[in-house]
Amino acid sequence: MKNTVLITGASNGIGLELAHIHAENGDDLVIVARSENKLTELKHTLETKHGVSVHVISADLSLPESAQQVFERTTSLGLNIDILINNAGFGGHGKFVERTLADDLAMMQLNMMTLTSLTHLYLQGMIARDNGKILNVSSTASFMPGPLQAVYYATKAYVTSFSQALAEEVKHHNITVTALCPGTVDTGFVAAGNLDGLDAWKNAKSARSVAEYGYKGMQKGELVTFNESSLKFLINWIIPLLPRKMVLNMSRQFMEK
Repeated sequence: MKNTVLITGASNGIGLELAHIHAENGDDLVIVARSENKLTELKHTLETKHGVSVHVISADLSLPESAQQVFERTTSLGLNIDILINNAGFGGHGKFVERTLADDLAMMQLNMMTLTSLTHLYLQGMIARDNGKILNVSSTASFMPGPLQAVYYATKAYVTSFSQALAEEVKHHNITVTALCPGTVDTGFVAAGNLDGLDAWKNAKSARSVAEYGYKGMQKGELVTFNESSLKFLINWIIPLLPRKMVLNMSRQFMEK
């Protein structure tokens, strides 16, 4: 059955690969990002190669009004969104007190507030139709505090917690909510977040492989899905047993250049 899928941050990285995966499976798409040129190129590629319908919405999702604008655009097109993928997000490196507050507030707006707004807006229709899927791209960072990325880690903790609670609320409406929690991923996130030079990204996984895990986890209705079994084991069975100060020290070393 063909679905209409809305993907934020679809111009690169995991979002781009998720767009390809859904098109390969015959789903129509609404792709959202700031770069209209990249989205238009992607639209042409997906429609030509897979025969699907792709709508482009250029929007800066770090702005408070953006979620409502995206929703109004899809409504005006007469589209029902069957699958919502909240992928857009960014990070930032450095001591909180030394970072620009405006940057961290924009991060919070995009990573949490816009994600929450889009979910609330599109969930109404899913409940009315008694069907739907939501995939929120979070991170393994969501399971611990992150010195030198304090705000980013905190935003992802929100995403993972929110996703699981929401999944419980909507399960009787034939709706699933999945949090994708990858480790390091080879995307533009590194450059955008001033994370170049960190050892952690030397073994980063490909965006395609992470997107495939997210897609499969969403299709199975998993609450939380990891792309690396070793990280899943570490987070579920090792970190909870360690002293909190030790976890903080390990987390900081992971982020030091």
